Amino acid sequence: MCSEAELHEEKLQLVRSGIKIFPNFPKQGIIFQDIFPLLKDPKAFNAVVDLFEDHLRKKFSQIDLIAGLDARGFLFGPVLAQRFGIGFVPVRKKGKLPGPTLCVSYNLEYGQNEVEIQSDAVQAKQKVVIIDDLLATGGTLSAACDLLNQVGADILECLVVIEIKALNGIKKLNSVPFHSLLQN
Repeated sequence: MCSEAELHEEKLQLVRSGIKIFPNFPKQGIIFQDIFPLLKDPKAFNAVVDLFEDHLRKKFSQIDLIAGLDARGFLFGPVLAQRFGIGFVPVRKKGKLPGPTLCVSYNLEYGQNEVEIQSDAVQAKQKVVIIDDLLATGGTLSAACDLLNQVGADILECLVVIEIKALNGIKKLNSVPFHSLLQN
């Protein structure tokens, strides 16, 4: 029988081995880390969600909502929300949500982008965890934090599968707590 630490490491290894690396994609100099193979393997996908769930249950006594970033945060967020019996809120690219929305602009290496949430999706003081697949430069995750701060949410933490440490995206999150399963 495996100890809790051994089981945790086994799941991390399953996740690590399920990520494919594509050098120079989508452009020269970028090393793309593809999480889609994790979706083809039910054990690997379950390992990701298990690791997120274990981490959150140990750290927080109450979570009201999971907010997922367009589009890969949509893959893990709803499943994680289901496990906690709570709601899921999408943070989408501008123009993709119906009804009144709140919007934030943010800078990318190659321009600007905007993300939004429906204005009634999150109430003030609700305890929210934000999830995405990867933290690179931190622009999108930081914008999601800005949106949730606008509505007065209590952001508990940002979660990702992979953090690319060399790009130092965690700096853009300011003091928002952050957790990644893997660091490269």
